[in-house]
Amino acid sequence: MRFVVVTGMSGGGKSTALKMLEDMGFYCVDNLPVSLVEKFAELVSMPGSEVGKVALGLDVRSDQNFEDATKILEKLKNLGRKLEILFMDADEGVLIKRYKETRRVHPLAMDKRVEDGVRIERKVLENIRRHADYVIDTSNLLTRELKEELNRIFVEGAAYNSLMVTVMSFGFKHGIPADADLVLDVRFLPNPFYIEELKCKTGNDREVQEYVMGFREAEVFLEKLTDMLEFLIPNYVKEGKNRLVVAIGCTGGQHRSVTLARELYRRMKGRGGYGCKLYHRDITQQGK
Repeated sequence: MRFVVVTGMSGGGKSTALKMLEDMGFYCVDNLPVSLVEKFAELVSMPGSEVGKVALGLDVRSDQNFEDATKILEKLKNLGRKLEILFMDADEGVLIKRYKETRRVHPLAMDKRVEDGVRIERKVLENIRRHADYVIDTSNLLTRELKEELNRIFVEGAAYNSLMVTVMSFGFKHGIPADADLVLDVRFLPNPFYIEELKCKTGNDREVQEYVMGFREAEVFLEKLTDMLEFLIPNYVKEGKNRLVVAIGCTGGQHRSVTLARELYRRMKGRGGYGCKLYHRDITQQGK
């Protein structure tokens, strides 16, 4: 039987993940009192049970000690029960924004600010996050991308590490992305903007792609960049990094950067067990 414990930061996407796992055939239970976790695990693991896949949602609550849940999970593992822990996370600023948009009260904030509740919760969950089998950061994930990631882990059974790689195109004239880890400048390539029939197109159009990739320098750049990332990513994973943003920039973020970001994403997707997404930050900024 596959037993997945879904936990993480409030606002990190636990409820959404549970709904998606339910669609994938998991029997899902949410908000079970900590005192009943051990009994629940015993019942679904009984011989003859028709339940083959279970997902249990565990939340931090102001009226119960989450450390008790951690101890129970450790006890179950010591008894030979195979548990997988999925930890849903997001940046502090994103969590605060989500709470303010929904006007919900953070379970640990009480009479304090949402910010205080988020920081207290992160401290409480520090230990279980460290021992989680999967950590998914939803700060910049679309619902579709989260579903793809869960499907890759729990349906396809692909090799997994907790790193999510975002390949981003951008325009230098609109500013360097604040969340970029690696910034690559492709303004050394000829600019399609100065070719009349390509000026109003983007790197999503075949004509622009063929023009940009027609230069040997573009191919060499991609080969060297892919080789560097294949070296860096395992070392980032080893150090516990959960998110890597590779930003490729040209002047306006319309042609060269979009083309090369698309091609890099195509080469990296599905490799190494890490998640990968593509994002064109400035593609709608044409003429601005």
